Amino acid sequence: MKDERISKKNTKHKISFLSDTLQFIQAEIARKNFSLNEVMLWHKGTVVVLDKIVGSPIDLIIGENLIARGEVIVVNDHFGIRISEITHPEEKVKDH
Repeated sequence: MKDERISKKNTKHKISFLSDTLQFIQAEIARKNFSLNEVMLWHKGTVVVLDKIVGSPIDLIIGENLIARGEVIVVNDHFGIRISEITHPEEKVKDH
């Protein structure tokens, strides 16, 4: 147990210089395929209906890595994400 704590401390110390590095996070609500013909028919005011419903899980992505899943919430008239799951580093974004 003691060795595990020391290992975690050493790892954290080795990467602590990255703690203030800015990261671009994407929150992917849904994916949908459209033909180019459909897209060309879009105009201002067109509504694109997605297959997700309120409360469905969404993916949080940094770079190309899935880091977490959550759900969309509203906080003081702004959108936010409530994290429900931290993913394994090898887990990939699923095609919806």
